[in-house]
Amino acid sequence: MSRRPVVHHPDPRLRQVSRPVEQFDESLRALVDDMVKTMHEEEGIGLAAVQIGVHLRLAVMKVGDNPLRVLANPEYEKLGQPMDLDEGCLSVPGVRDTTKTRVDHVRVRAQDVNGEWYEFEAHGLEAACVQHECDHIDGRLYIDHLSELRRKRVLKRYQKLRKEAVAG
Repeated sequence: MSRRPVVHHPDPRLRQVSRPVEQFDESLRALVDDMVKTMHEEEGIGLAAVQIGVHLRLAVMKVGDNPLRVLANPEYEKLGQPMDLDEGCLSVPGVRDTTKTRVDHVRVRAQDVNGEWYEFEAHGLEAACVQHECDHIDGRLYIDHLSELRRKRVLKRYQKLRKEAVAG
C-alpha cells in the first residue's frame, strides 16, 4: 500500500470523464488500498481515482462514523433537499466555499471491490461526499457549483496559495 500524489487543479486530467470499472482483481484491490492510504494521509473524507490520475469510475469514502465505502461504477438518486455546505477538495487544496447544490439525502448503488452490487442511503455530509466524488468521476469539480463571481474569488485565493507555496 502506497500513497499516491494527488492531481491538482488546473490539471486537465481532472476534467476527463472516467471509464467504467470492468476488472475486479488484485490490481483493483491494490489501487483501492493506495486510494484509502492517500485519502487518510491527505486528511480527506473521499477520493476519486481521477484525483490520483486513474480514469476509472471509482471512489473511496470514510465520513465520520460511517463505514469505509468503496464505490465502483456508482450511481445515486437524489431523495433530499438542497443544503448549504462548506465544501473543499483535495484537488483544490487550501480553499473552501459554500455550495448550495448538494442534497442532504441520496440512495446510492455501486459495486464493491469484488464487483458485487450493493445499495445504501447516505445523509448529510456523507450524501454530499457521494455527490462530490461522482462529480469527479464525471470530470466536474465543486467549484463548478459556485457562481462565476464566487468561483473566480476561490480560484484567485487558490492561485495565491500556490504561488506562496512555490516561493517557499
